[in-house]
Amino acid sequence: MAVASHQTVLSICFLALLFRVLADKENAHLTTPQILTKYGYPNEVHHVTTSDGYILALHRILPTNNTTSSGKVVLVLHGLFVESSSFVCTGVEHGLGFILADEGYDVWLGNVRGTPYSRNHTTLNPNRDPKFWDFTFHEMGTIDLPTMVDHVLKVTYQKGLYYVGYSQGSTIFFVMMATQPKYNDKIKVHVSMAPAAYLGHMKNVPIRTIAHWNNFIFFWLKVLKINEIPPKFLVLIKSGVCFFSPRFCNLVFMAIFGYKPHQVNSDTLTSFLGHFPLPISRKQTQHFLQSVKSGYFRRYDYGKKKNEEVYGFLTPPAYDLSLVTVKCHLFYSRDDLAVSEVDAVRVCKELGNACGSNNLVNDTTVKHLDWLIGIRIKELVYSKLLNIMAGY
Repeated sequence: MAVASHQTVLSICFLALLFRVLADKENAHLTTPQILTKYGYPNEVHHVTTSDGYILALHRILPTNNTTSSGKVVLVLHGLFVESSSFVCTGVEHGLGFILADEGYDVWLGNVRGTPYSRNHTTLNPNRDPKFWDFTFHEMGTIDLPTMVDHVLKVTYQKGLYYVGYSQGSTIFFVMMATQPKYNDKIKVHVSMAPAAYLGHMKNVPIRTIAHWNNFIFFWLKVLKINEIPPKFLVLIKSGVCFFSPRFCNLVFMAIFGYKPHQVNSDTLTSFLGHFPLPISRKQTQHFLQSVKSGYFRRYDYGKKKNEEVYGFLTPPAYDLSLVTVKCHLFYSRDDLAVSEVDAVRVCKELGNACGSNNLVNDTTVKHLDWLIGIRIKELVYSKLLNIMAGY
């Protein structure tokens, strides 16, 4: 009987372990609400319509202490090629959305136009109408984010909210503040992970090379009527390659987007890659590459002739960060191939008194995607992020 009991216990342990592994990998195929429900977190889906007709989805995680009256409301916005799931697909222990909810925050995960959850419009069909994709991070900052902020404040009956932006999420924040300074009064504090405003000192060689040939490449993409980057057929190829050759897939993503495989849990990586990379607009991609090539943080460059028609100047107007007055706390890493230390320091300098702190993560394990999937990111960044937010 004793032997049988030991075998039973071992079998149960093995099945429990197998279930845990499969459950973690399952996150790669679950939607944001499904992931939240899987881990037992009460959640809601909200839809808001922008002034130009885009229908955006916000995923809300109610605080685990079952109260929404504390005033601790936080809006978290994703980076390029990802959406709200990037903050929860890595699981309860590592997902920033879960960590914030466990701290008693009423968490709102935004999804900008063009992402799978916000791929809707009142009149335009993203599969048939090229006009749907005629946007960059400028429209996200001047229209999408203000719409989200106003909706969250209306639903929660608050006058201000906390804001956390990762990469493009911080880009959009700075655009909003530089073009609509009145929103300074609606934000309690902004915490930025990899503040992607200036990109002129980007270390990513493949991206810098593409940026050099920006005009040539995007001329042909326009001729071929490719509105989404990467195109859907490349996303399908990626799925096949990652399934049959995970090691090769990891090496490619490591080189292009930046992370260290030995610093990422394999299950976490599998879950994340199930949601990455997601298509963004061709124009949006080109706008970022213009920033890389020029070194400026400014509006979309149409070329001298059209710039004069659209802006009244030969060059696009710059975003004035001196108009930001709400405190901004920046986190950056020397090993981040996308947002360099030089560019992050420049953001802080131009923010002036609004730069609450400029935090160098002095650890060589943090590359650009490690802000989301690194095994030490909770210790290196998220814990400090929580301390900063607690002070406001």
